[in-house]
Amino acid sequence: MGDKGSDYHQQLVIPGALTLLAPKKGEKILDVACGQGVFCRQLASLGADVFGVDASKRLIELARKHAKNINYAIDDATKLASLQPESFDAASCILAIQNIDPLDKVIAAVGRVLKKGGRFLVVMNHPSFRIPRQSGWGTDEQRKLQYRRVDSYLSELKIPIKMHPGANPDIHTWSFHRPLMRYFEELNKNNFAVTQLEEWASHRTSLPGKSARQENRARGEIPLFLALLATKAL
Repeated sequence: MGDKGSDYHQQLVIPGALTLLAPKKGEKILDVACGQGVFCRQLASLGADVFGVDASKRLIELARKHAKNINYAIDDATKLASLQPESFDAASCILAIQNIDPLDKVIAAVGRVLKKGGRFLVVMNHPSFRIPRQSGWGTDEQRKLQYRRVDSYLSELKIPIKMHPGANPDIHTWSFHRPLMRYFEELNKNNFAVTQLEEWASHRTSLPGKSARQENRARGEIPLFLALLATKAL
């Protein structure tokens, strides 16, 4: 992801996440599964006291190279064993929670390290429309419409994702699909209340052509990302 992240990060995810989380100068904020620290650096630029954790030693090493004023640690998101209880004002998990299992332990761990009244922002691939191997685009030629086909939604799924198709087909990671209600259930169990929900459509547009209009319409109507902002009960 480098210094700034992909175009999705730059155009959609980071601006939307900063607006929802509304970091304040001096707040202590945890970024869970921080990767190379793209969102951590954005938070730090606004004056937050940022701490990033990731299970990957290599990604933490890269994050440290990008910025020296941010604290990082190698830690399991389902445990957060290196962190003290009720020590953060806010937490984020950006485009990573769908790759972490089990869900209940992640949310419980974040709940443990957040102060009462603390905010938790989760941004994910939209679980209603973006399910690996179980969703995809289709075209209704008669109506001249592009639609999103969803074959499975309520079933919880563990789906292998090839990291380098063709070059190294045996190398893969995992994506964990859960219906939206599961996120609300686990947040509620851990004394979180969802205070805001936003759905973000892709900013991209198709090149001019006979299908461009229907592609752009569908892309603008069917969201790519889901953002949940929850608050820990006082």
